[in-house]
Amino acid sequence: MRVHGHGLVACAPLRVSRLARAVAVMAVLVGISATACGCGHTPRFVNNVYRDEQITLTLPPVPTEWRAIAVTEADLAFRDDPREASILFNGRCHRNDSDTPLVSLTNHLIIGTTEREIVSQDTIPFDGREALHTVMRAKLDGVKMVYDMYVMKKDGCVFDFVYVAEPSTFDAGAPMFERFALAIHATALGEP
Repeated sequence: MRVHGHGLVACAPLRVSRLARAVAVMAVLVGISATACGCGHTPRFVNNVYRDEQITLTLPPVPTEWRAIAVTEADLAFRDDPREASILFNGRCHRNDSDTPLVSLTNHLIIGTTEREIVSQDTIPFDGREALHTVMRAKLDGVKMVYDMYVMKKDGCVFDFVYVAEPSTFDAGAPMFERFALAIHATALGEP
């Protein structure tokens, strides 16, 4: 993914473990530099709408504390600098994991973590479907982190929305993330 002006241009094919890798990488980094890639299509994020070949995400206004960052492992990514937190959004469609339970899909996001402790886990209404909302404490490479994750299946697609921060700053940023995430409208754009 690379940054162009005020919008994001993403690239790289979607994979089940891509967001898990992004969560792992971003959880231990204070800053992230943009990477470029050559790709055949050009997903974009303009006027709070993200579009690629498979999905559209209509987002509420992005909090002013968040800045868009470019990573290859997520469709959209932001950095909440005041809280040293990362926000990741991903969608993948028409894959073999569409029948996988939400708990298993959530577990994919935290691959590589240890000492996991679920703080809360509830199935909630989300964009006309059900989503699994999980707040979890875990260690990544020995560093304590807190993860706030929503995983939803809709129209043959799986959508992941993740906020990750250190325990000392998590409570200050998680409510903003939750309000933001619950206002997202996700749409699948058709069969592959």
